[in-house]
Amino acid sequence: MSTVDAPGTEAAGAAPRTVTVIGAGTIGLGWIALFLGHGLRVRVNSRREEAPAVVAEALDLFAPYLPEGTADPAEFAARLEFEPDLERAVADADVIVENAPENLELKQELFERIGKAAPAGALILSSTSTLDPDAMGARMADSSRLVVGHPFNPPHVVPLVEVVAGERTAPEAVEEAVAFFESVSRVPIVLHRPILAFAANRLQSALLRESVHLVREGVVTLEELDRVVTHSIGLRWATVGPFLAFHLGGGQGGLRKWLGTLGSGLERGWEVLGRPSMDQATIDSLIEQAEAAYGSRSYEEWVQVRDAKQTAILRSLAEVDRNQA
Repeated sequence: MSTVDAPGTEAAGAAPRTVTVIGAGTIGLGWIALFLGHGLRVRVNSRREEAPAVVAEALDLFAPYLPEGTADPAEFAARLEFEPDLERAVADADVIVENAPENLELKQELFERIGKAAPAGALILSSTSTLDPDAMGARMADSSRLVVGHPFNPPHVVPLVEVVAGERTAPEAVEEAVAFFESVSRVPIVLHRPILAFAANRLQSALLRESVHLVREGVVTLEELDRVVTHSIGLRWATVGPFLAFHLGGGQGGLRKWLGTLGSGLERGWEVLGRPSMDQATIDSLIEQAEAAYGSRSYEEWVQVRDAKQTAILRSLAEVDRNQA
């Protein structure tokens, strides 16, 4: 069984490892930029005739903000190719990363075809945010090398990848998935068991629900809610997670002290959290407020702002870690 080596570890003169990225949507484009930035050969499989132009635009937009440092998209051309035929696209791939829409039947068909055409030792990854490997690989003769590698958008910047195995997934495939994501500077977290929507999206959904409730009830505007988060818990969580934050919040007594005092009222606080109805009036209000707050800049301009800030945070944290090592 093949193993996944970090880019740059190939024998002298050897060709870069080949990663086939299926789909050139938001997630696929982020993966393409990240993999090219790490020296891999990337083959894009997309039915969109305009895929080369879409990828070129994305690389121009994303490359300057890759966490590893600025990169010249012109240098990527020699390692980037397009193959609209799925079977040819995966035929000699070392790693396959699927980014199709969240449609189980569609993914089952894709993985059935991939399983027949891909090399026996290829690592097969899915960026799904909701589906488990066993369900997606139900029509494969052997789904043991199919692993979920769910990124947090944008994948070329945000390090987290949730690695999820099914009952039929080989432990070796999980190990290879972890090694592959680490080789491209991601932080893979292997979930101990599958759960609907995995971990990160469940956390995000819980915060989003209360955010919608607070805006819907007129407590704050949409723009003010974003500022509340970025100037408080967003800042805190960029450095420590929820449990460490409250462990420190307990002072010298740590989480034991915090749970014994303020933590005792948690359940009462949970009972008053909102359950907003996503009716048309709520949706219209959120859209109107978002367009009023953020409509002065284009999508591309906001992406640049987002990526510049997020990469700055990552670089600062890395510097702190180096200084404290």
